[in-house]
Amino acid sequence: MTAPPRTPDDRYIVVKGVLWRAARPNLTDDRRAELVKALMNARRAVGAGQRAGDEAAVRQARDAVQAAKVALGERGEPWWNDGAPDWNRHKVENTPYAAWWAGR
Repeated sequence: MTAPPRTPDDRYIVVKGVLWRAARPNLTDDRRAELVKALMNARRAVGAGQRAGDEAAVRQARDAVQAAKVALGERGEPWWNDGAPDWNRHKVENTPYAAWWAGR
């Protein structure tokens, strides 16, 4: 599997023409792996809770997904601090990255 394209500033990955915030670059490989493992476990727990019809378990698992995504920097406040806006979940063609995307 090939890694998705990353914007020149490494803030986003592009999936099907949509920008998704990339993980914080200052995470160590070990910390990133730990958070990804927690995220995958939480996602599996969402499915298990749904299959069991246990709404409380689903809510708890979704909260764990959110916590992992925030820790990775993919949700919550942007991990950069230069005041640039967050274009997460925008079509790349409708953002300042449009020219880069068209020319790659």
